Formats: sequence, C-alpha cells, structure tokens
Amino acid sequence: MTQSHRPLSALTALALTGALVSACAVGPDYRRPALDLPATFHNAPAAAAPTAAGDSWWLAFHDPELTRVVEATLAGNQDLAAAEARLRQERAVARLAGANLLPTAQLTGQAAAQHQSLDSPIGEIASHFPGYSRDQAQYDLGAGASWEIDLFGGDRRAAQAARADAKAAQASLAAVRLSVAADAADAYLQIRALQARLDIAARQQATARDLATLVERRQGEGVASEREVHQARAALEGVDARVPPLKAALEAQAARLAILMGQVPGADRALIDHPAAAPDAPRPTAADGPAGLLRRRPDVVAAERRLAAADARIGAAIGDYYPKVSLAGLLGVESLSTSNLFTSGAYQPQAIAGLRWRLFDFGRIDAEVDGAKAHRAEALAAYRQTVLRAAGDVETAFSALVESEAETDALARQIDDLTRARGQAQMAYANGAVSLIEVLDADRGVLDASDRLAQARADADRAAVAAYRALGGGWSA
Repeated sequence: MTQSHRPLSALTALALTGALVSACAVGPDYRRPALDLPATFHNAPAAAAPTAAGDSWWLAFHDPELTRVVEATLAGNQDLAAAEARLRQERAVARLAGANLLPTAQLTGQAAAQHQSLDSPIGEIASHFPGYSRDQAQYDLGAGASWEIDLFGGDRRAAQAARADAKAAQASLAAVRLSVAADAADAYLQIRALQARLDIAARQQATARDLATLVERRQGEGVASEREVHQARAALEGVDARVPPLKAALEAQAARLAILMGQVPGADRALIDHPAAAPDAPRPTAADGPAGLLRRRPDVVAAERRLAAADARIGAAIGDYYPKVSLAGLLGVESLSTSNLFTSGAYQPQAIAGLRWRLFDFGRIDAEVDGAKAHRAEALAAYRQTVLRAAGDVETAFSALVESEAETDALARQIDDLTRARGQAQMAYANGAVSLIEVLDADRGVLDASDRLAQARADADRAAVAAYRALGGGWSA
C-alpha cells in the first residue's frame, strides 16, 4: 500500500471502530410507568351504544347539520392550523437531531488568480528569481467528510427525545382537534337548546296573551276585577321578559361557533334563521375502562411521550461525561495549472481524528444531569395527573349524562300533568269555579317545567359531547 493511502486506511479503521463502540447508549431505557387503575368506570351508563367509527364521534348524534358544523370547524379553525404548524416544527427538529448522528460531506472547489505586487515581501524576494511571473493561478478541488462518532449514545438519546417530542406534538394536535370539534358541537347544541327555549317562550306568550284577553273580556262583562286584569298582564310581561336574555345568549353562542369555524361572527346566519330540534343524546361506551384512556385520549398520550422525552434527555446529559471523537477526511487535488490538476502529483488526501472531552467541567455536567432528572420527575407527575384528570372527566361526564336523562324523563311526566291541570284550571276559571291565581300558577308551572326540560335535554346532549371528549373520541395512538 502506498504512503498516500495510509491516511484513508486509518480513517476507515477509526470509523469502523466508532461504529462498533457506538452500539451502547448511556442513561436509562424508557419504560412506561405502571398505574393502578380500576377495571371499569363507576358512573358508566348501562346498555351503552357503540361509539362512532373512527374519530368522527359526532356521527353518533345522527344530525347532518351537526356533522356539517363540526367538519367546517375542523377545516377552518385557526387553533388547529397553529397546532399543525407546531407538529411540523417538532418533526423538523426530530429530523435534524437524527441527521446529527450521520456523517456530513461536502464538495469544495476554487480557482484563484493573482497579480503579485513587487513591493510586497513575497513579491520583492521572488522577483529576483529567474523566470518569475507576477501572474499566478491556483486550482483545487476536493471532497470531504466529517463525523462525530456517538461512542456512548448521548446524541442518540437526544435524537430519541426529539422523536418523542414530535410524537407528543402529534398527540397534542389530536387533542386540539378533539377539543375544537367538541367545542363546536357544544356551541351547536346550545344554539338548538336556546332555539327550543325561545319556541317555548313564544308558545307561552300566546297562551298568556289569550288568558289576558279572556280576563279583559270577563272584566267587560263585569265578572272579573281590574286586579285580575293587571295580574294577567303582569304574567304576560313576565313571559316577555324571558325572551331578551335568551336571544342574547343565542347570539353569543352563534358568535362563538363562527370564531371556532374561522369565520367573522354574523357572516353566516343560516343556523340562527332556521331553527331545528336538537338531536337525541347518544350513549358513548367505555368497555375498556380507565386503562383505555392511556392509549386513546390524546392529552394522556402527549403527556406520556413528553415523559419519554424527559427520560431520554437524562441519557443525553450523562453523555457529556464521556469524550467525543470526531473523524474527518478529504480527498482533493491542488495544482497551479488546470493541465496538472488530475495528475498523481496534484493528489492531496488528508485524514484528521479529533477528541473533545469536558474533562474539567464535571460540575456543570452534574448540574445538567440533576436538572434532567428533575425535569423527568416533573413530567412523571404531570403524566399521572393527566391520567387522573382524564378518568375524573369521564366519571363526571357519565354522571351528568345519566342524571340528565333521568331529569328529562321526570320533567316530561311533570309537563304532561301540568298541561292537563292548566287546561282544567282555565276551563274552571271561565266557568267561575276557581280564581285567576290558580290559572296563573298553572301557567307558570308549565312554562318553568318546559323550559327546564329543554335545558335538561341540552344538558344530556352536552354531557354526551363531554363524554366523547373525555374518552378521547374515536382517536387512537
């Protein structure tokens, strides 16, 4: 082997040695923490229907307008667009961390021309040599490569952390998507509930107006007193007073929904101008119990991936205790003329091996390792708290759903009885058998119960949405 190839042979040997040694990695290997979770949810509804397929949980409501609203929101929401951009950023960081483990290579080339000054030190001396020319040229071309070998795996731990952060960003995007869809569904259902309550108020206004007309006619006949006329009018005005707050709340929810959809509030009035009945609340299932939240609910997955990233960063910090070895090589040619550029005489290889070691900086490294371990402890506590909060959200949503359904059934029976009693009271009043106060009390009872029923149905719908949100929808890791 010629002398010119020895640097390359040494470089190859060092590279192979580095590749073999770098099979190890300092720091702890990640293990998902074990959590003590119950097998089932305490408040889970009985005989629950299956959830919607995939992640389109809103299809379980069987409401085409709700589906349109949610899908338009997912297409136009700006928080979701920002989360998608954050995911792209984290993926780019992960690719960069992975690229840092690989050798780098570059091509270089240069052509230089110079007219030498005779007054410069070099020109003054060289000008006395025979055949000296002030016009000089130099050409060089080369291909180089360098590699910092990850002997102890610290850089690979950093790359693992970056990949885990990217996975956390992906889960966070799913969490934003779930939250945005749930907020849109919640706003839509509140709009439908407010429209139902306005319809109830309008029907009650007509009833109160008819009663006021009846009392005024009876006063004209000398049967009713002026006090009863004022009582009937006051009852009508009380119903009228219920309407403005409901309209204001309706506009507020419409503005909320427009912003969620990425629109200017008030730009689309179709939903407000065309009232419709609210859908029946579905019953989400949770057959896999709290343990299913660990793989299905995106904020739990994001917290677990952040814990994995913190775990890997401990190894990245420990890696600074050990030396860093770098290799560099250059294959090039250099000549004063282009005619000799690719001859053996112009051949100019080079090999470099370097060592970098923070040998006298262990105090700083100790602090960095301690900081990484403390960050991991924080991430672990955050992960456990996220799981507990997720389980609590499901229990709360299931309880609200079950109790809202029970309230709805009871109110429906109450309204049926109150409506019959109200009709009987008005008939008795028209015949002079009872006082006006009994009719007014019956009217208030029907109005209050009907309004509460509309709210209870909305609460059941919203509790179903909250249950899907708490369960993680149909999203899977």
